[in-house]
Amino acid sequence: MPYRPTERTEQRKAEVRERILAAAMDQLAEGGYASASIQAVATRAQVATGTVYRHFPSKSDLFAEVFRSASRREMDLFAEATADDGRSATERIAAATEAFARRAMAAPTRAYALIAEPVDPAVEAERLIFRRGYRDVLVEVLDQGVERGEFEMHDKETTAAALVGAIGETLVGPLAADRNGHEHTALVAAVVDFATRALPRTYANA
Repeated sequence: MPYRPTERTEQRKAEVRERILAAAMDQLAEGGYASASIQAVATRAQVATGTVYRHFPSKSDLFAEVFRSASRREMDLFAEATADDGRSATERIAAATEAFARRAMAAPTRAYALIAEPVDPAVEAERLIFRRGYRDVLVEVLDQGVERGEFEMHDKETTAAALVGAIGETLVGPLAADRNGHEHTALVAAVVDFATRALPRTYANA
């Protein structure tokens, strides 16, 4: 008879897989993508390297999943900060930008890995997917701003993409230079100020 895995066996496999993912995330946060070898992850997860490869055929496969999970969490928080709760579109974009920048500077090694560190093509593909996700969140807020007369009509996709790129690029240098999570109040304030100044205004206020 062919072997049929039991529910308990499947649960154990799932638990090991989650432990590997957690170890990979911790390794990324501590030393960045360059430090995150399969051996390092296996040691941190307290499993054999062969066990890691049974769940993830390569480092690219493992970290594509890690980036997907980490980026989804960050984008969810970004979207929460732009919730349509009575604030103006400008206030919501400012809040999301501040939250993103503060979280990045509080965990610079992890943030640099997610935003800019050289990675394998499969991981870069995940990075681009979520970059577009941030853009789409901002497009929705900008669209609401236009509908409510806060902003003039404009190319919302281009504005949103430019904001995402500028915010990320502004943080790359400080993230690479500071791996200790120092306070960066002035930097965060400058990023927020830039993001809000870059937004289109109504013709009456232009």
